[in-house]
Amino acid sequence: MQEEKSSKDKVLVRTSWVSTIGNALLSAAKIVIGLVSGSLAVVSDGIDSATDVVISIVMIFTARIMSKPPSPQYVYGYEKAEGIATKVLSLVIFYAGVQMLISSVQSLFGSEGKELPGIIAIYVTVFSIVGKLGLSLYQYRQGKRINSSLLIANAKNMQNDVIISVGVLTGLFFTFVLKLPILDSVTGLIISLFIIKTSIGIFMDSNVDLMDGVKDVSVYNKIFEAVEKIPGASNPHRVRSRQIGNMYMIALDIEADGNISLNEAHNIAEAVEGSIKETIENVYDIVVHVEPKGTHHSEEKFGVNKKMIK
Repeated sequence: MQEEKSSKDKVLVRTSWVSTIGNALLSAAKIVIGLVSGSLAVVSDGIDSATDVVISIVMIFTARIMSKPPSPQYVYGYEKAEGIATKVLSLVIFYAGVQMLISSVQSLFGSEGKELPGIIAIYVTVFSIVGKLGLSLYQYRQGKRINSSLLIANAKNMQNDVIISVGVLTGLFFTFVLKLPILDSVTGLIISLFIIKTSIGIFMDSNVDLMDGVKDVSVYNKIFEAVEKIPGASNPHRVRSRQIGNMYMIALDIEADGNISLNEAHNIAEAVEGSIKETIENVYDIVVHVEPKGTHHSEEKFGVNKKMIK
């Protein structure tokens, strides 16, 4: 497991560095060209890319924290740092979106005259679309490969960046065709609202991990199916699962014949543990509590049973 974790951390760091360098180049190009050409939409798009640079740096820092071995204070390790970083990521994106919204509104309702942006704004936007699409696909594939919520969240953010850049390009096109500079400010306003919406989605998604939940509740059906495969094990209940990084921590109670020996009960518990690991990928640890058959009657406050999951 340690080798697998080390490999994941290396992929996370390498992918983050690629993202940092790529976004830094795109951000600098869009901000400079946006200012030179007089396009608020392109400058806003550049600021959005600048937040991606900050996000990538946070990811590199997070990967170093996650690579630490468990300690007496953090006996489950530091994998949940990924969820905290994802939360920070959402707040950074939200802040950038709000700042862009304020700038767009001020430009839209400002009294000063507006001029058409330079044609070079279109060229840098096309370049941004191609670059962002490549970075997004790379991050998403690496995130799926190591099952990293942080990489996948950042990849989704970059996919949104591609949509944003396409929106900027569309706005610039109509700005030039209709000779209406105000459309550039309108495009910036729409982009800012889209970024704010994205940040809220990422924020809400990260709550599942931090609140000891699971994003895919079908994992419980898999646990029940795994228990049913083991002779002597019955009535799985008080099943609890939470995610530590990309791995599942599972605890459950089962029933067995009350007349068997402790060794036999232990063997059944180990068989259940092995069956679950064969059924579910990325298992951190499993705790199986064995009770005498027929002794469980009351509903538990925590955990789930078959009646609760359909």
